[in-house]
Amino acid sequence: MNFEHLIQINDPLNPFVESMTREQLWEGLVLRAEQPQLFVMGLDSCTILSRDGNVLERELHYGQATVRDRVTLQDSQSVRYDILPTAEYVGGSLTMTIEQPDELQLFLRFEYATTLPVSTDQDAVQTQEIVKSAYRENDIDTVRLIRQYVAGKQEPGPLH
Repeated sequence: MNFEHLIQINDPLNPFVESMTREQLWEGLVLRAEQPQLFVMGLDSCTILSRDGNVLERELHYGQATVRDRVTLQDSQSVRYDILPTAEYVGGSLTMTIEQPDELQLFLRFEYATTLPVSTDQDAVQTQEIVKSAYRENDIDTVRLIRQYVAGKQEPGPLH
């Protein structure tokens, strides 16, 4: 199953949305890669097994479950997460790409590619929609947490 969506970061027509710079957004994406437990519910801990240039090999611990992934950072452009499939876990990838069509607008594109099969069976379609909705909600939460991180760096005090 493949799925993608776009979240608008800066909206020049909405004065209630705090603008972020591309650099601030990138810093938040790097933080998510290096300290995912701040962003991912249910994640107990993350161990960075290796760091080779712009590639991180990580081990993620969810209770008794352990997932290994590879994170590839393309400086100020994108972050790609690759999870290898195992008997217990669906493999796949997530790529978060910064898009900036002009100086005022800033977007974050989320692209998922999973090994979940696409089916027209009604139950399977419903499951796919639930998965897509969960991805979308998680991504909205990621942007919210990055906004909190950016606001916390501008004001004295801890990350909320």
